[in-house]
Amino acid sequence: MKKILILTRFDDKGASSRYRFYQFIPYLNNNDFDIKVSYLLSNNYLKYIYSGKTIKKIIFILQSYIKRIIILTTANNYDLIWIEKENFPWFPFILENFFLKKFSAFVIDFDDPVFHTYDQYSNILIRKIYKNKIAKIMKSSNFVVAGNYYIADYALKKGVNNVKVIPTVVDHEKYLSKKNSSNNKFTIGWIGSPSTARHIKVAKKAIIQICSDSNIEFVAIGPNSSDLKDIPVKIIPWLEETENSNLIKFDIGIMPLPDTPWERGKCGFKIIQYMASGIPVIASPVGINNHIVDHGINGFLANNSFDWVKYIKKLKNDSALRKSMGLAGQKKVKENYSLEMIAPKILKILSKSI
Repeated sequence: MKKILILTRFDDKGASSRYRFYQFIPYLNNNDFDIKVSYLLSNNYLKYIYSGKTIKKIIFILQSYIKRIIILTTANNYDLIWIEKENFPWFPFILENFFLKKFSAFVIDFDDPVFHTYDQYSNILIRKIYKNKIAKIMKSSNFVVAGNYYIADYALKKGVNNVKVIPTVVDHEKYLSKKNSSNNKFTIGWIGSPSTARHIKVAKKAIIQICSDSNIEFVAIGPNSSDLKDIPVKIIPWLEETENSNLIKFDIGIMPLPDTPWERGKCGFKIIQYMASGIPVIASPVGINNHIVDHGINGFLANNSFDWVKYIKKLKNDSALRKSMGLAGQKKVKENYSLEMIAPKILKILSKSI
């Protein structure tokens, strides 16, 4: 039995850690892997970062870094280390390397283009110190798992040999399917976090125009009310227990994105969640969205406000189209973005890296 230490950024409430690591553990345990997980930032940290309590946030970060140092210092007899992004955000590569070089093999996973956190930072000194940190971590690893082609291309350009695109996926069997709506109102839906709520502004003009119709509502799961002050919206708090049941109340799901380097490296997970629930999607044609959305088949790609309004109206007025697109989306998720399809690929990467 092979022993693997997984070093995640977050505990199991953090979406990136939950979907890119935790959900694979039962499968790996059933295939002769002995798994231990150590998170950097606990679920309590997620509460504080979104509540704006700066002092407690700083204390949590310091405690978390000390814990990570202890884990790395005392970790022995592991066949492989599997890391989410980096061990110490905002610490230089020399510190990362000090701990990593003691391990015979490690795999590094990226679902965000975190290299842009450093190489596009406004302060020139920060850029100079950190701009190549992620590239150096990638090159020192045994394998880079990239959540999309944008991240994979970056790794390849930096001279990394072992790179594989593994999308962020869902256990599609756990997702409820959209039924005919009993709601009197047509519901446009979005799911995300306070940190990504700003993306909704890309479709702001269209949402305001469309929601002037009293029979249409915009519902957002996860943001703070302060994030969407000028947009007519019903906000629902995110809870893991109610996520799926709230999703199927949507008639369509949207993923607006600005066309910036960071957003080109996003993994399109909202779209995958909508599709898994049998909901047609409208998304900005940015990055991986272009690969997930088959325009006119399981959703639409909207280039501007005119497109957003046009496609929302088209789907509102055609329930048969919504149903066919929803079924097409579910089929695509099952074949390309499901735990069932991707777990064996993760197993193969980890086995190859040992």
